[in-house]
Amino acid sequence: MSLMKIAGGAAVLGLGAAAAMHVVWVFSPWPFADTAEFTRTIAGVPESEAPGAAATTSVAVALGTASYLVAAQAGLAPRLLPALVERLGAATVAGVLLLRGGAGLISSGFAEESTTFTRWDLALYSPLCLTLGALAAYAAKNSPAVRTERNATA
Repeated sequence: MSLMKIAGGAAVLGLGAAAAMHVVWVFSPWPFADTAEFTRTIAGVPESEAPGAAATTSVAVALGTASYLVAAQAGLAPRLLPALVERLGAATVAGVLLLRGGAGLISSGFAEESTTFTRWDLALYSPLCLTLGALAAYAAKNSPAVRTERNATA
């Protein structure tokens, strides 16, 4: 198996797991005891500001779409869209994840007060976004379609 398929597969698994978690969170605060603990830990907000089901569902759909785009670029899923659209989509996924990861490290790292959310953001959320973003970028840059295009123009 090629390194590109391994990288793409790892990104797809991470994005798919994040999408699945968001689907669960539409219905339950699992694995947390209650919504208050969930919102403090996951969103860094009080329970009164918890994201609604529509927002959480939107994130789940976006993550599922991102997972597909990376899978298609890595040659792990059938291409359903034009190659350029899928490549730009996978590159956008990578950019958004890298931006979220970098911004999270900066904002949580320089936060005036350490909270449950900032600690988790520094330890898990931001590094995970950076890792998934790098894997998605690798898949977007090294997909079979991109290599074919490069060889055709060379």
